[in-house]
Amino acid sequence: MTKTKPSAVFLDKASLYPGDLDFSLLQEVADWQWFDNAEPADIRHSLKDAEILVTNKVIIDSEVMKNSPCLKLICVAATGVNNVDLAAAKQSGIQVCNVRAYATSSVVQHVFSLLLALNRKLVPYNRSVSGGDWSRSEFFCYFGEPISELEGKTMGIIGYGELGQAVAKVARCFGMEVLLAKRHYTDAALEPGEARVPLDELLSKSDVVTLHCPLTQENHHMINSEAFTTMKKDAILINTARGGLVDEIALLKALDENQIAAAALDVLEQEPPSIDNAMLGRASDKLIVTPHIAWASRESRQRLVEQVADNIRAYQQGRPRNLV
Repeated sequence: MTKTKPSAVFLDKASLYPGDLDFSLLQEVADWQWFDNAEPADIRHSLKDAEILVTNKVIIDSEVMKNSPCLKLICVAATGVNNVDLAAAKQSGIQVCNVRAYATSSVVQHVFSLLLALNRKLVPYNRSVSGGDWSRSEFFCYFGEPISELEGKTMGIIGYGELGQAVAKVARCFGMEVLLAKRHYTDAALEPGEARVPLDELLSKSDVVTLHCPLTQENHHMINSEAFTTMKKDAILINTARGGLVDEIALLKALDENQIAAAALDVLEQEPPSIDNAMLGRASDKLIVTPHIAWASRESRQRLVEQVADNIRAYQQGRPRNLV
């Protein structure tokens, strides 16, 4: 006798840009209702009989859970679970799981794409070539802006989990020195010979500062006007973590006053940003802003879908995984 598949709802499938993805593994483990981006009314109606819920960014609070009597598993289609009321889920006996390490390669490649674009002045050089400067050059090459190498420079990494460690590995392949920000708990995850330094020391010594930590109340705006004063004047800031880690107004001021050389952000405090967001109007040779796509390679998004399916299958087998 064929076992009946559980009823499941995917609330914001379109957030994964699914056109190039294979959802067959998810189809195997549940009977689905699919929403591109569910409205509150959809949630209330559709979760009445659902045993499994998948959400990327749709907020799942205590009220949603209270009105979902059959709900047993919430799968977050991301690593961060700040859109789910975990205390309410625990009180209701609902398991919550996330996906992990699915976007490492994608994020690391994006970090170094941003860094190399700034360090090698790719944006101004491309514009210069289009404007005819190379064609007017008396030499075989046109040299307008000074460029430098990464080898021998110091990269300061704030957040040394899965992504921070992967970024450090590539940085060392470029011949960079790596500094790690000090944290308050054990450094057991460090490799032999690695050590952490206080944040002020990291900021003052690093040619590149890259952020890979979660956003918490404690580290909100950790990169602020004081931090920019501490950083080198030729330093580059990269943020592919969370927008709230950086004080955006202080960053624009630091760029205007040449407190740092350049910055690249894949995340902003408000996402999507308002059309008049100051960061969007200030994109320049010194500031690159990309729309939260560091994670979003096709391969990464496919791994995410497959992990969600694995999480559901593990739940069905009584061996839940990736619980938070």
